[in-house]
Amino acid sequence: MRDTRDSSRDQGRRRFLATAGAIGAAGIAGCSGLLGDDSSDDEPSEPSDSPVGQIGSGREGRDAPDGVSMSEMPALEGELTVYSGRGEFLVGDLVNYIDDLYDDLDLTMRYGGSTDLVNQIINEGDGSPADVFYSVNSGALGAIADEGRAAALDEDILDMVRSEFHTDEWIGTSGRARAVPYNTDEYSAEDIPDDIMVYPDEFDGDLGWAPSYGSCQAFVTAMRLIEGEEATREWLQGVLDAGITEYPNEFAACEGIADGEIDAAFTNHYYIQRVIDGNPNASIATAFTSGDAGAVFNVAGAAVVDTATDATLANNFVRHLLSAEAQDYFARSTFEYPLVPDVDPIGDLPSIDELDVPDIDLTQLSDLETTVDLMRDVGVL
Repeated sequence: MRDTRDSSRDQGRRRFLATAGAIGAAGIAGCSGLLGDDSSDDEPSEPSDSPVGQIGSGREGRDAPDGVSMSEMPALEGELTVYSGRGEFLVGDLVNYIDDLYDDLDLTMRYGGSTDLVNQIINEGDGSPADVFYSVNSGALGAIADEGRAAALDEDILDMVRSEFHTDEWIGTSGRARAVPYNTDEYSAEDIPDDIMVYPDEFDGDLGWAPSYGSCQAFVTAMRLIEGEEATREWLQGVLDAGITEYPNEFAACEGIADGEIDAAFTNHYYIQRVIDGNPNASIATAFTSGDAGAVFNVAGAAVVDTATDATLANNFVRHLLSAEAQDYFARSTFEYPLVPDVDPIGDLPSIDELDVPDIDLTQLSDLETTVDLMRDVGVL
């Protein structure tokens, strides 16, 4: 596998990548409001002893995954360039595994922020070398589709996940649920309200969050879309008045719970699992709210770029991200929710079907500009 520093890149593709430095003047509407780092949901946690390299073998005590194996999928042959908004430290082992399976695959990965890569594809126009866009969030995928830069995916690929996790032009490959982690030394599951809007009035513990984090801003965006701006303003003011503790990221907030600094927080679910993975006896557990902004389920996913040199190869690469091995990798190594129904998540978590998620267009979560303005006006940022 090559990256974009490889001197053997053909002249045309190097030229397009070199001219991408002027990105920004034509920033996409909506995504240009992402003041939080759009790749922040891929921030690494502390190192763990997880068997990351044992793709398909599962964690200790975990059976081999169900679903469609890569061995049953079409072989990947030819030259393929993937623009990845997912960090190499999280998906690099999986990508390397796929690349090593196929001697005739010439795979180039270009890693960056999802929003930056969307802008790059748009600015590169018909000369873009990107064949597949792999995003950390659905908002960036929706932006590519809205710009007419995503080709329709093969129908049998779309059938691999539930309808709410794909459109005709992009498909989710793994998911993250908003959750309320809490300290199990101080509270039981019955003590944690399942309505996000009643915090902090009906919860007497100390709360934490990471308001500068992109996933937290997307959570507040969902609240604004579901509850309205005024109710969201009142909620933000309420948690501020209650003395909510700010953390630099959501993993740190979960560590704060396990360390007894705070009692509960608002985070993505997998940060809790990362804390538990590092310390199985950590005093932290996961609660979920019901049908509201605190229960939003967002996805990372992929799209085939409309200028793909080989659309069949590009589609088949996306198909591999939905293989049994890849879905089990996401569960074991990134602690996300697999989106293929036959692969279970890691940890004591409900299935996707058991989560009570709100009915919301996930691509609308990319519209953070109004949310950031609101958070600043209240004094959160």
